[in-house]
Amino acid sequence: MASNATDTLLAHDYFAEIEDFLLNYRDESGEHKYRELIRRMILEERYDIEISFMDIVNYNPKLVEEYIVKDPESAIIKFAEAVKHIIELYYPEYLDKISRIIPRFKDIPLLYKIRDIRSILIGKLVAVEGIVVRATPPKQKMVEALFIHECGSEIYVPITGDAIDKPMICPMCQRSSGSWRLIEERSRYRDFQRIVIQEKPEEMPAGRMPRSLEVDVYDILVDIARPGDRVIVIGILKLRGGGAKRVKSLYDIFLEANNIIVSQRMLEEIEISKEDEERIKELAKDPLIRRKIIASIAPAIHGLWDLKEAIALLLFGGNQKILPDSTRVRGDIHVLIIGDPGTAKSQLLQYVSRIAPRAVYTTGKGATAAGLTAAVIRDKQSGEYYLEAGALVLADGGVACIDEIDKMREEDRVAIHEAMEQQTISIAKAGIVARLNARTSVLAAGNPRYGRYLPSRSITENVNLPPTILSRFDLIFVVKDIPNPEKDSRLARHISAVHSYSEVVKPFIDVDTLRKYIAYARKYIKPVLTEEARKMLEDFFIEMRKRSLETPDSPITITARQYEALIRLAEAHSKMALKNEVTEEDAAEAIRLMKSMLESVGIDV
Repeated sequence: MASNATDTLLAHDYFAEIEDFLLNYRDESGEHKYRELIRRMILEERYDIEISFMDIVNYNPKLVEEYIVKDPESAIIKFAEAVKHIIELYYPEYLDKISRIIPRFKDIPLLYKIRDIRSILIGKLVAVEGIVVRATPPKQKMVEALFIHECGSEIYVPITGDAIDKPMICPMCQRSSGSWRLIEERSRYRDFQRIVIQEKPEEMPAGRMPRSLEVDVYDILVDIARPGDRVIVIGILKLRGGGAKRVKSLYDIFLEANNIIVSQRMLEEIEISKEDEERIKELAKDPLIRRKIIASIAPAIHGLWDLKEAIALLLFGGNQKILPDSTRVRGDIHVLIIGDPGTAKSQLLQYVSRIAPRAVYTTGKGATAAGLTAAVIRDKQSGEYYLEAGALVLADGGVACIDEIDKMREEDRVAIHEAMEQQTISIAKAGIVARLNARTSVLAAGNPRYGRYLPSRSITENVNLPPTILSRFDLIFVVKDIPNPEKDSRLARHISAVHSYSEVVKPFIDVDTLRKYIAYARKYIKPVLTEEARKMLEDFFIEMRKRSLETPDSPITITARQYEALIRLAEAHSKMALKNEVTEEDAAEAIRLMKSMLESVGIDV
């Protein structure tokens, strides 16, 4: 009995401390932060309030150490009661409008990877990072069941877990016998959704299967994240018991979400500090910065300067434009490499998948249309269908590296057409009609049809790819392996240096700095075309169209896509030096690369 009294006292003490924090915490500007947040919550007619974990740590660390960390479920209830009490004091009429208050925590300092979750964390408040790969449609979960006894008495029974238990004794007639009837319409419900989050591809240890974690989502958090979104889920780790009659000894772990923070897509994962920013701006002042960036891409691979420049431009990308009529013009650059065996194509792709701020690597032979885009999968337990995101959706805002693209089945290859130009993936299967974002650059590599590239034949005969997909690539490079004594001796010396860990293969800019430089340029630099650059690109495009008339069976038809590609390449070239204008120099380099590409595929420019 004494123990219960102590517990109540402790709880009361914490209630007072929580209320004190909510009423008296001031931010840097001296404002009462949470009083203002409660006021705003009432104005917006919401029933949830976000509470920063770091604010509690700064104001009352004892509250965090002794209470929130040890008993988060009780702490969330106490925070809700404290908010309710404040509303009762200042805005009592609002309580009639809402049935509950939900406090949501954010800014939890320690982030867990899905791979690091163990049984010691059960019942604790944790923040877990991952990618949403599946989401069930929203459902309604009963939280309080209304039962009517045969004597006419009504009783609400709270539901914990998945099973509904009938009352043991009727409170009116005190009988344990008699039939109970469940009144579904008058029972109380909450919006519910189950999502599955998976490890980020770039954080997965090599050669391991990706781990995933189920998350139960309620109320306003339902439908906040879609497949392909990168999220931080804050919640309490719980065990899902079996519904079998016999008690099981094995349980599945799941996370009951308290808050979901969808990362602002693209480049939020790379943190750029003030020192990093200064270093990036210092690097950009170097007149040879572009050459240094290109030379830092896959330094272990000898030569292939134009190809490395194309990859650098792909990593920086052009500007995405959304027109007044909501038409989206892509800014991502797509590059295709067709090369003889042993020309380091796969090594280049592997390198890009490591250096790009967000990347997914896959090979054509092991990729299906559903695996690349999105799949509709049936849940074994409920029999419902749900969406599962594929590689191009997971690479949203980054780079998708597709090796052996020529080995893909024709019907699977068609699936990437929409993703490459419209940057979305539409799916209509099993009653699910959805459109997911796939704003990704595609870097693809393949072998020629006959094993080696035959100069006597045209590129269409050499490449096992249809013109529909070839026209979607901004740049196509043919890498031929032609013996040349001078080149071969340089190549042999370079390979020997690589194998002896020589200084020769040390990049000018280290990988970490280069990733931050790319992320910074993509996020903050949006160069604009100058009039001179525009005129230069237009003249070249018109000249190319004239030439394409002379070679009507050209494998790469010169279309408006090629002109857009020129603009994107010029913008990316300008971004490499962190410039805000696309000058004639950038336009000239885009034209040079385009000419180099057309010559490599056998078109006389």
